[in-house]
Amino acid sequence: MKQKTFAVDIDGTITENGGGRIHLAALDALRRLTIMGHNVIFVTGRSSVEGFLLSVFGGTTKIAVGENGGCITTDSNEHILLGNIDECNTALNVIKKNLDGVKKKPVFPRMTEVVLERTFDLNDARKILSENNIHVELSDSQYAFHINSAGIDKGRGFSEIMKKFSILKEDVISIGDSATDIPLFNVSATSIALGNASDQVKSEASMVVSAKAGDGVLEALDKLAPTFSKI
Repeated sequence: MKQKTFAVDIDGTITENGGGRIHLAALDALRRLTIMGHNVIFVTGRSSVEGFLLSVFGGTTKIAVGENGGCITTDSNEHILLGNIDECNTALNVIKKNLDGVKKKPVFPRMTEVVLERTFDLNDARKILSENNIHVELSDSQYAFHINSAGIDKGRGFSEIMKKFSILKEDVISIGDSATDIPLFNVSATSIALGNASDQVKSEASMVVSAKAGDGVLEALDKLAPTFSKI
């Protein structure tokens, strides 16, 4: 059997139709893939520590890419920092001076990014940063707005995992639902957009399922099952 690596988003992907609670049947299916000998790695906009803890208690591969690619957690106190939170805080201060309603979102502590409430126009913020010659990544995970260092995204973060563990693109299957997952799709041979994804996200995926969130993960794995029987 040739080992595959599943790169799986969390919010809106293995939750119960976006409600924030983990879809236990989807998590169990991912755990069974791990038992079969495949890698299942969470790649999330949440903290990599949250992703790592989910992998520990969920029985999947104990590695997590978090903060939209800015931080990788490989053990309880081992982190690889790809982003620079000081750059993100500088960008935040400039946005706050020029836009109303900008405020941080209460989240698990971040090491490389700033997370904001979705209370302002993201394009206005991008314009302000460009005018001030500040180069960072601004993204919308549908859960929050994120400020990351330039060049940091889920694809960049997961590429570090691929290099570290000699994982080939042809063996990567990614599953997600938001625009922040598109860079992850780009480093995967097979990419799956769920039913709750936008048309833009669906257009970037190699496979689209109709069911949403955790139910969509189950639908996707059912469709891929014949492939597993051949490898």
